[in-house]
Amino acid sequence: GSDLLVVRLPSPSAEDPLHHDKKKLLEARKLSCTFQVPISSSPVDACKLLDQMIHAARVAHMDELELYFAGGDDYGPFSARNELESLNLLLKTINTLLVAANDGAKGVLQLLVDEIVVRLRSVGLTDKLQMALQTENHEIEDSLLKWGEQHGVKSKLQIAFFEGAGRGMLASEDLGVDDIALEIPESLIISEELLCQSDMFLALKDVNSISTETMLLLWSMRERHNPSSMFKMFFETLPSNFNTGLSFGIDALAALEGTLLFDELMQARQHLRQQYDELFPMLSTKFPEIFKQDIFSWDNFLWACELWYSNSMMVVLSSGKLTTCLIPVAGLMNHSVTPHILNYGRVDQATKSLKFPLSRPCEAGAQCFLSYGKHPGSHLITFYGFLPREDNPYDVIPLDLDTSVHEEDGTAQSVSTSVTTHMVRGTWLCRSRGPPTYGLPPPLLSHLRAALNCDHNESTPEADIKENDRMVLETLVSIFTPMLEGLGEADDYNRCHFIMLKQPSFVSPFVLDTSLRFIWFVAGRVRVGTLC
Repeated sequence: GSDLLVVRLPSPSAEDPLHHDKKKLLEARKLSCTFQVPISSSPVDACKLLDQMIHAARVAHMDELELYFAGGDDYGPFSARNELESLNLLLKTINTLLVAANDGAKGVLQLLVDEIVVRLRSVGLTDKLQMALQTENHEIEDSLLKWGEQHGVKSKLQIAFFEGAGRGMLASEDLGVDDIALEIPESLIISEELLCQSDMFLALKDVNSISTETMLLLWSMRERHNPSSMFKMFFETLPSNFNTGLSFGIDALAALEGTLLFDELMQARQHLRQQYDELFPMLSTKFPEIFKQDIFSWDNFLWACELWYSNSMMVVLSSGKLTTCLIPVAGLMNHSVTPHILNYGRVDQATKSLKFPLSRPCEAGAQCFLSYGKHPGSHLITFYGFLPREDNPYDVIPLDLDTSVHEEDGTAQSVSTSVTTHMVRGTWLCRSRGPPTYGLPPPLLSHLRAALNCDHNESTPEADIKENDRMVLETLVSIFTPMLEGLGEADDYNRCHFIMLKQPSFVSPFVLDTSLRFIWFVAGRVRVGTLC
């Protein structure tokens, strides 16, 4: 009727590979994507309806990791990314209704909009505000901004230095949701379209073994030393050392020796060295004018690899092609698990520019963060050289679990569960740390209960449930205790958590949680044998 407003949120797309799981979760929680909002709603009632809308939007935006770790009674928030995407969807939907609404409906719609903005402001509120260092000289960085503005860059950000983070960008004015913090003309984007105009491309295009990505890497090595390059200012402001895991020194590598991260770093460096040896001196011999030996050294090659790993972005150009690019100025923004800028990967067809809109407000003088993607700490250390200050929901330990259990007669029987890939992460990321999940992912517990033949149902006596839980948790302790050996004392870690499984019948320290921030890139993938 005319006294009701209908708010329709997009249902999970049938093309979404997680469509079935999301639909099942919506049904289990009795959530709909269509809501009826009485025009006469009080602020309290309107906020209750908004909570329901947010719950549905969170499910629609869940990724595989969030679906895996969400417990049956967990309605979120699941992650900063999920929360920002959910709230921005609602803001866009309700703002669209507000434009066409009559005077009677505008009141409740504006109330909803205001409340959504309040909730967007609360995302990342626990972040510690990093103050810019006033003592640092950033004339070179300011010159880069001036150069950018001369070539059409529009910026509401300033370059600054931050303690422990180096260079970054801060808001020069208060920025709200959907404000464009930075706009880069497509003509300044370094991509394969630029490469195709060079003599290097003409020389290499018929060399079958060299990919476009490798050509771009080689192009940037030469362009860095080209005094007449259009991008001279950009290359001059790049660091001489990126300090990613790929160029860790002897001391850093020695500290990691014996860990999986050490092995991964050494394999990555070996792969890059092998790639370099396949290219040089062959290219310098074949095209001596293009590939001069003093420019195309191993050190310069590693520098270019780190440049592209740590600064490149995936962008859909105006041609419609998705490609890896370098974006001058934009590369100065730092990463955060709770970013201000989340969606920025497509060139605007009308303006032929790449825009960086805010997904949450950023106050003047505050550092404006970008999302580099959903990466675990091991990836960020290897390719960017840092760990986030915040808890990272993507820091997980994958578990390869056998799907068989051995009977007393030695025969193996398969354990059938709907999920075959399992993982764990810091239980401080879970809101429910007591029974029945103890902060652990429900699919993993279901699998272990089936493997250990200790499933329970509504009729299972409480004492048996406790004993079954003890078996499951002791199995997990036996899996993870060896991983903790050799990592030093718990006091050496950034964080140490012990879950006390406080039940009337027993109190058992559970060491799975001991500084997973450290373990996930030290121990990495775990192979777990038969669980019985």
